[in-house]
Amino acid sequence: MEWIDSHCHLDGYLRQGKLEAVLDRAAKANVTQMIAIGTELDDWTINHDLSLQYSQRISYTVGLHPCHVTESWDQHVNALEAYFDRKHKPVALGEIGLDYFHLPKNPEDAEGIKRFQQSAFERQLAIAKRLGCPVVIHSRDAYDDTIETIDASGVDWNKIVVHCFSYSSEQIKVINKRGGRASFTGIVTYKNAPKVQKAVIEQGSDVLMIETDSPYLSPEPHRGKTNEPAYVAEIGKKCALLLDEPPMELSQKLAENTRKFFSLSVPHE
Repeated sequence: MEWIDSHCHLDGYLRQGKLEAVLDRAAKANVTQMIAIGTELDDWTINHDLSLQYSQRISYTVGLHPCHVTESWDQHVNALEAYFDRKHKPVALGEIGLDYFHLPKNPEDAEGIKRFQQSAFERQLAIAKRLGCPVVIHSRDAYDDTIETIDASGVDWNKIVVHCFSYSSEQIKVINKRGGRASFTGIVTYKNAPKVQKAVIEQGSDVLMIETDSPYLSPEPHRGKTNEPAYVAEIGKKCALLLDEPPMELSQKLAENTRKFFSLSVPHE
């Protein structure tokens, strides 16, 4: 049985001197591959270098996370496309999108940030369309605007994954009908998350991917601790239970789904 963590943030472990231990625990948990997700200029080069150093295990993406969007967002986005010209390219553009949960309390300031987020999102989708690459979407409390913006961009929905899906089963239907998919985190293991669990069941396993989003959102029974890629196995096992599929079979399907979506190679023995 193998697992792939399709969305994690590794730069913090590196800065803390904990990365080797985290990777060792992931290997012991049969996590064969992971994708280090970009959020801002500072982590793009770190993730690129990690994917070179651990080329069999770590792939990377670049993108400007909506919570890192400021009035100078274009300086970051202008530097993004050059990574796709490198020999060692990102496997996707992301995570990008809209986040209305973390907006400033002042209404005027909030509207300003929303405008910046919208502009940065549109520009990055235009780059993704030009490149024809997969796109990792971050969307929180911004479902309608996220869908409308992707629709208007002309990006192929088959290239879209909405990560850390927290919307409803009805809303995942809309995404799946367009050709998109959702990826699920440790939230699916929480007793107070029936809405997300129903969304897993609604989407089914044919395009399903799972992720830790570590160091955030540790699954049960590790909730309250710092999350890490090794724990993706707990998410996979919970999805197997929800979908009434054998964990061994589902793990293989998830690995195939993830490799196909991101064009990942099977690691050498």
